[in-house]
Amino acid sequence: MPKVVDARGKSCPQPVIMTKQALAGEDDVIAIVDNEISQRNVSRMAEKQGFQVQMEAKADGLYIHLTRSAASQPEAVTSPASAAGALVVLIGADTLGRGDDELGGVLMRAFLHTLTEMDTLPDMIILVNSGVKLAVVGSPVLDDLRALSDAGVQVLACGTCLGHYRLKEQLAIGEISNMYSIAEALLGAGRVVRI
Repeated sequence: MPKVVDARGKSCPQPVIMTKQALAGEDDVIAIVDNEISQRNVSRMAEKQGFQVQMEAKADGLYIHLTRSAASQPEAVTSPASAAGALVVLIGADTLGRGDDELGGVLMRAFLHTLTEMDTLPDMIILVNSGVKLAVVGSPVLDDLRALSDAGVQVLACGTCLGHYRLKEQLAIGEISNMYSIAEALLGAGRVVRI
């Protein structure tokens, strides 16, 4: 009988944390969440832990059945940030610096465009707070973020932040993440640059 984790109504990153705790001692777990973002975050974490994932939508929630395969092992490297020496850029606003927001917008556009021209690229860019606005439809830096992503830079956007600004449906580049994955990436990085 699988262990059941009811994470409905829990905010990020609680569904991931609750499920990860259950997976530590179980080979068969059903996590129940109430939104697609939590479903993706829980599924991604479980796959990294070596679990097979099956999802079923029911009237009362999204049921994620997680089973550990006998041949399956957790991924050795869960993200670019977990490799030794990985460089993570944390962007906490859609402007760069404090003071005039118009100037800050110009500086942020210049910074991201300049990154595309650098010989050494970051392994990951994490967008939090109003920084998530940089990755949505209509952002003036979408082409630069797309060029960085195409060059292998992983772009993560905070799901809670996108929800706060009502922008989840407008994400145009990168993947929606959660605070658990963001904290894991930051703590596993060799270097973190905060913008």
